Amino acid sequence: MTINKKFTKVLSAAAFATALVLAPANVFAATNTESTNQTTTQKQDQASVQSQSATSSQDDAAAQSSQASAASTSTSTTAAKKVVKKTNKKKATKKAKKAKKAKKTTKKVTKKTNKKKATKKSKKPTKKAKKTTKKVTKKTNKKKTTKTAKKTSTASAAVAASKDTTADQSSAQSSSSNQQTAEEKAAAEAAKKAAAAKKKAEKAAKKAAAKKRAAAKKAAAKKRAAAKKKAAAKKRAAAKKKKAQKNAVEKAAKYWIAMRESSGSYTARNGNCYGRYQLLISYLHGNLSKSNQEKTADRYVYGRYGSWVNAKRFWLAHNWY
Repeated sequence: MTINKKFTKVLSAAAFATALVLAPANVFAATNTESTNQTTTQKQDQASVQSQSATSSQDDAAAQSSQASAASTSTSTTAAKKVVKKTNKKKATKKAKKAKKAKKTTKKVTKKTNKKKATKKSKKPTKKAKKTTKKVTKKTNKKKTTKTAKKTSTASAAVAASKDTTADQSSAQSSSSNQQTAEEKAAAEAAKKAAAAKKKAEKAAKKAAAKKRAAAKKAAAKKRAAAKKKAAAKKRAAAKKKKAQKNAVEKAAKYWIAMRESSGSYTARNGNCYGRYQLLISYLHGNLSKSNQEKTADRYVYGRYGSWVNAKRFWLAHNWY
């Protein structure tokens, strides 16, 4: 009886331990198994009280059951251990991956921050750089003095030389910057002057071009006026020539008629006709002067024939006019 009780207790404890190792969800199942085991033990106790004769057979069965339960517990524990190992490995791999990713991200962030810091430091003015260099030199000098006393003199000389060189470099940079600014100012002034000169030259060129255009217009107008005057003079000369020719022809025709009518005498008389052109006395209106004879003869001929030439033609056809 006591062996069976101990064995059942051992079995219940082993099952409970395996359930705890596997998962918290299996705890409830383990407790159920314990309760069922307890009930089975109670039943076995009652059966043992009722039948003491079958103790040996029960002991054999208990031994077999103990061996089976031990095997089952061993297999369950090994499976639980394997599951736990797998879960632990998975967790470890996940943690390692996360750590690698975190390291990578941290490296990238540090690189970016370092770049930003470097750019900011490079953008800072030269005064801060000089201050930092001075601080670094001071620190290095202190370390050197602490290490060896002999090297202090040489280190101080080197530091002084470096300071002198930095001062010389700063002065050279300042002088070069001043020279550059002066040159830039001079170049800007020269450019302004050149631009002003160009503007003046352009204005002068525009004025000269305008004057040239005005002069050309005036010359063209003068030429046109001179050409008009010449044309008018030619027309007048041609008209004069024509008039002179007409007058000459008219004079010749008039003279020819006078010679035919009166041989050129202003006092010739033939009946009612009188004078150089043998006009009716009534045409003269009592004025027998030469000028009146000329005027009345012209008036008569131009009124009747249009010209002395036409009168001559009529006379040649009819022997009178």
